[in-house]
Amino acid sequence: MTEIINFSAMALALAIAVIGHEIMHGWVAKIFGDLTATNEGRLSINPIKHIDPVGTIIFPIFLYLSQKMAGVSSPILFGWAKPVPVNMFVVIKNGGYLAGTAVSLAGVVYNFILAFIASLFIHFEPTDLISVFTFYFLYYTILINIILMVFNLIPIPPLDGANALRYTANFLGNKSIGEFYDKIERYGMIILLVLLFTPISSYIFAPSQRIIAWLLGN
Repeated sequence: MTEIINFSAMALALAIAVIGHEIMHGWVAKIFGDLTATNEGRLSINPIKHIDPVGTIIFPIFLYLSQKMAGVSSPILFGWAKPVPVNMFVVIKNGGYLAGTAVSLAGVVYNFILAFIASLFIHFEPTDLISVFTFYFLYYTILINIILMVFNLIPIPPLDGANALRYTANFLGNKSIGEFYDKIERYGMIILLVLLFTPISSYIFAPSQRIIAWLLGN
């Protein structure tokens, strides 16, 4: 029963983290006049509209089962939702390059706020099934959102960190960063896989461990 509660709480926390992350991109873009996500119905909280078969279902389950088979006592789910469409040309036309930065960082800001709010309510002793589920849900809300935030801040395209850096550099009059990203964008996923599946990953995610420890009060 505990295993089922644990997995259910983790899955719910992941869904809220990744779907909310994408919705926030579209919502901030709407503030700057881009109605692309609105017109396509992607600002809805209906999870069906945001599910990516691979990123929201197949990959998280595969990751969870592979960790269990490897003997990991506390597996962690990770995944992504279908990207919300944003017309950056409209955003930048109406709000300038910093509006592009704001849209790029909207998702990670959402993730941090969600984790911070969860940290305010997690300090209690679970005594029954409902409180156990609530505790696990709050715990995984902190873990997943912070890991998702740190991951998306990696300045490698197509991640949010790269987009934010590109638009901020353009605002400051530096076009070279954007030109560099244009050259390596096709190799972005390969670069990310190399970074994530080598010892370098421990350094990349070191900030997430410190932030999680701080939010948990450890």
